Amino acid sequence: MQFNKPPLSYQEQISQLKARGLVIDDEQQAEHYLKHLNYYRLSGYWLPFEQDHASHRFKPDARFEDVLNLYVFDRELRLLLLDAIERIEISVRATWAYVLASKYGAHSYLDSGHCHRADWHQSNLSKLAREIERSDELFITHYKAKYTEPQMPPIWSVVEVMSLGMLSRWITNLKPSDRADVALNYQLNEQVLKSFIRHLAYVRNLCAHHSRVWNRKLTVTTKPPKKPQRLKASCNLEQPRRIYNTLVICHHFMGQISPGSTWTQRLLKLVEQHNIDPNAMGFPANWQSLELWKKANVQ
Repeated sequence: MQFNKPPLSYQEQISQLKARGLVIDDEQQAEHYLKHLNYYRLSGYWLPFEQDHASHRFKPDARFEDVLNLYVFDRELRLLLLDAIERIEISVRATWAYVLASKYGAHSYLDSGHCHRADWHQSNLSKLAREIERSDELFITHYKAKYTEPQMPPIWSVVEVMSLGMLSRWITNLKPSDRADVALNYQLNEQVLKSFIRHLAYVRNLCAHHSRVWNRKLTVTTKPPKKPQRLKASCNLEQPRRIYNTLVICHHFMGQISPGSTWTQRLLKLVEQHNIDPNAMGFPANWQSLELWKKANVQ
């Protein structure tokens, strides 16, 4: 079938939404947001308000303000996730570098003997070398100017030019015993750490590219932890593709990295302020009775 939909002016977009049953009290406000956010982008947020997707008819009393509220919530949720991801990424970088340097030396990452697979190591090392070559960080240029051997800087230096995706590949290629030493810093199983960092790189990309995360069915999922018990009990094994389990494990990491953080409280306040149905995010029906969330509510 050939695509033949014509472009619509902002006023025509508003007229179409109203004809489909969406209540728009302030057309000037609606035009402003359609102009700056894009009709197609907002359409992902009015899907829950549709009565019938085939005809695009809205439920009775569905309002443009409700759609906008959902959009703003999702935006603030992405920012909150990026806050946690930044801290987790920096911490895992530091722990990875410290463990390998302490066990094998400053340039241990150059040795494929410390990796699970030599071919993966070569690929990772080539990508890292390109990042170092492109870097204008002072600590990189200082090393190049002062030292000739080894050609690449020590592990505690190169880790600072790694993306989260690259870090995930290095974590994945660690020998299980070395990865267990990294995971120990977070009271996690090494397989869970490997899975979660890979998952987090995917979630970070969604957030960085301003993609919807609130009710998305995630493509890259994370392995649920079996311990600590409170963490295991808080996960929702029936909804592995929703953002809920990501939030639970982020909460756990934040407790390890920044024990005084109010990150979880800000998350709960955000859900409450925007009156969001947490079921769409994968929250279990009994989530408020779980120890993790009960403790967060009283802090």
